[in-house]
Formats: sequence, C-alpha cells, structure tokens
Amino acid sequence: MSKDSTAPGRTVARLLEVAGTTYAREAGIKLADKPAPLYQLLVLSVLLSTRIKADIAVAAAKELFTAGCTSPKRMLEASWQDRVDALGRGHYVRYDESTATALGDGARLLLDTYSGDLRKLRDRAAGDVGELRNLLCEVPRLGPVGADIFCREAQDVWPELRPYLDRKTVSGADRIGLPRDGAELAKLVADRDLARFSAALVRVSLDKKTADQVTTA
Repeated sequence: MSKDSTAPGRTVARLLEVAGTTYAREAGIKLADKPAPLYQLLVLSVLLSTRIKADIAVAAAKELFTAGCTSPKRMLEASWQDRVDALGRGHYVRYDESTATALGDGARLLLDTYSGDLRKLRDRAAGDVGELRNLLCEVPRLGPVGADIFCREAQDVWPELRPYLDRKTVSGADRIGLPRDGAELAKLVADRDLARFSAALVRVSLDKKTADQVTTA
C-alpha cells in the first residue's frame, strides 16, 4: 500500500508497531519523574545531539550507565578516563574525549545549580516550555537539538510538555503522509503515546528503510 492511500489511523498504528520505541527505552532507561532516570535521559540527549548515528549514541549511553554513571554525583566520581573508556566501548569514538569533559562539566552544573535533580530545573521553568528549553540549553554540549530530544522523550512524564512535536517529528510525518501540523498530529494518538509517537516520527525522518516499512505492505 502506498502512503497516499493509507488512512492516517492505519499509518499511525503501523508506525508505532515498526518504530514506536522511545530512545530512552532503547537505552534501558525506565523513565519516571525521578532524579536518576531524568538525568540518564539528559545524558542520552547529550549523546544523541552530536553528528553521530543514533544507535551508537544509545550504545554509548548504555556503556556509561553500566559503568555506574547513572547520576550527576556518580558521573563526577568516575574519572575522565573512565568516561572516555565507556564511550569508546560504545564506539562513540569521534567525540569521546570532548564528550567525557562535557558530561563532567554538566554533572557539576546540575549538582551546583539543582542539587543534581532535574525536577528543580522543571520547577524553575514554572510550566513555561520555552524557559525549560532555555535552562536545558545551559547544560554543556546539549544545545537546542538536545533540548528537543529531551523534551520529546520527557513528555512521557512531564505533562506540561505535551504535545511536543517539533520540526524533526513533522519532517518524519511528511515522509509517511501524515499531517505536517503539530496540533493535527497530536490528535492522532492518545497522550500516553505521544513520546513513542514522536520517537517513531524521528526514526522515519532519519531512515528511509524504516519509513518504507511503515508505508508499504
């Protein structure tokens, strides 16, 4: 079946079936509104925001977490070389040294500014999504791209972010024949599925083969 003849509801169902795994879940993060998993999502967002394949960023995040870097305190307790080695095991080799430094600097910022708890950053934003993004962008190596990644995934546990469907998700939607308007896209899924939906749209925007799996029988 072609994307032109597929009803939106059927396309969405197929999209979630093929690509509806959040990046957090892929990295082994059990996302909840708690300090450790929120921090782990932040680390993953930093890794995903560089010009490197998503599967490599996910693998590197897993290696960091396996090495014990699961909170800002534990990230700082690990040596710079420990971080470099973990990133290397995940084949995150182009940016391993600079990223190891940025992760240490970011952990220090979070401890000094928010006592290591991203819920305090959320409180400071007071429900203003734009301000939340601005505060996230203060984290070393995150930037606007990383802030978008974090918000797309965090909408699963921070309702004020919903619906978070940015230009990257709209690009994926266009590729498989879904509406290009974020508000219209949000109507196609339940709130509980928005994070999965946005991740799936990003996946099809990045990979034509995944898009073809959604749009062809």
